Amino acid sequence: MNVFFNLKMKLKILIIFLFSTLLANSQGRMNHQREVVHEVSNKEVVQSIFPTAVEVKKSNDYWYNIIDNQGKVLGYAMNSKTYCQDVIGYRKQTPVMIITSKNGEIRKVALLTNYETPGYVNLLEKNGFFNLWNGKKLKEAQQVEIDGYSGATVTALAVEKNVKFLLEKGLKVKPKSR
Repeated sequence: MNVFFNLKMKLKILIIFLFSTLLANSQGRMNHQREVVHEVSNKEVVQSIFPTAVEVKKSNDYWYNIIDNQGKVLGYAMNSKTYCQDVIGYRKQTPVMIITSKNGEIRKVALLTNYETPGYVNLLEKNGFFNLWNGKKLKEAQQVEIDGYSGATVTALAVEKNVKFLLEKGLKVKPKSR
């Protein structure tokens, strides 16, 4: 009887242990999958290149004019958010903004509000990934090939797809100065 009781008790303890382990693992997975948004201000991105910008006004389907307080066009911007919703990075969409000078030279490529893992994005920034297109005209920028970015390959490839889309459209439809 005593042996049977000990076996029954051990079985109960084993079941409780397995159940609690299963519960802890499922909680860990749920916490790991929780999405955290990384908010990026479009205004701050624009003003990082053109500090005197006070307005961004739609020029056509793809381009925006960046305007100062005297109505002067400082440069141009394109945003992939509306057009590349099917381009998924590690977690979700990876919209980008491309800012150019008035002569069409790329001044900045920036990842906008996203759900990517901050460590991956920081790795790309640290390795100069977002600067690959800087200083190039749109046509020249189309030739940029990215190498695998270890640890952030999925994010890098998604950003590249967004950039390539905007470069293609930006060459077909030019921005209109006021």
